[in-house]
Amino acid sequence: MPFAHPEFLVSTDWLAEHLADNDVRVFEATVFLRRGERGFQVESGRAEYESGHIPGAGFLDLQADFSDNDQRLRFMMPSAEAFAAAAGRHGISESTMLVLYDRSGSMWAARLWWMFRSMGCERATVLDGGWTRWTGEGRAVSTGAATYPPATFTPTADPARFADLAEVRAFLESGEGGGSCLINALGRDQHSGADGGGTYGRAGHIPGATNVPAMELTDPETGRYRPAEELAPLFEDAGADRTRRVVTYCGGGIAASSDALALSLLGYENVAVYDASMSEYAADPSLPLVVD
Repeated sequence: MPFAHPEFLVSTDWLAEHLADNDVRVFEATVFLRRGERGFQVESGRAEYESGHIPGAGFLDLQADFSDNDQRLRFMMPSAEAFAAAAGRHGISESTMLVLYDRSGSMWAARLWWMFRSMGCERATVLDGGWTRWTGEGRAVSTGAATYPPATFTPTADPARFADLAEVRAFLESGEGGGSCLINALGRDQHSGADGGGTYGRAGHIPGATNVPAMELTDPETGRYRPAEELAPLFEDAGADRTRRVVTYCGGGIAASSDALALSLLGYENVAVYDASMSEYAADPSLPLVVD
């Protein structure tokens, strides 16, 4: 069973052959979330990148450069103008062959992939297996500075790729989802509430939501996305229907983007990420949560 859109991923073999191509731009997108007394703290992966990265790869700082930092919540999608300016500074145009990777199961790469696709960069891709596979295969690593000349990014925003609280409220009020499906990309204990709600202040999941954890989408040894014949049943069992809108959520739109990428690989066309996710939803005590 092949993916409907295999072009959303590139292999390490392909990248090794095309690293020197003039129109290829490679970027690491690693972020670390460190658990502290006040929840998760954001830590850029730049230090790890500087200690060794794919030759020719630049670094994209999701929090600093590609998030709306005027908002209280982390990792929120910036305006089209701010996004385009950041992309252009890094040498990325809307027609760039963009390859994204990270060191954390491809969730951070998937987040930027979803953002770039939402802004009209149709050649944005994720390196299948990311850093784990690249280094596991013994491929070249560089510590040299890697930058690209500035470019002009002309955005074509597709707001339908993101959902907001109003859409989630409509889902709740419809009872049966109103023709849509809501999928939680967090871990199973977080979804069920078994974690006690320590991460986002309240335990459980949004009523009616099903669960496809992003960490279960990839092979833990190679880092690659699981094949279509393994991914498809996960989403079908979760109620995903190709004729309905599928909204993914997590804590802050990161794991949800990996679910959105997997759904897109499988050919789901009407997919959205709830950008603010549990960071917004769980903070409002008037909004219901379900503990299994």
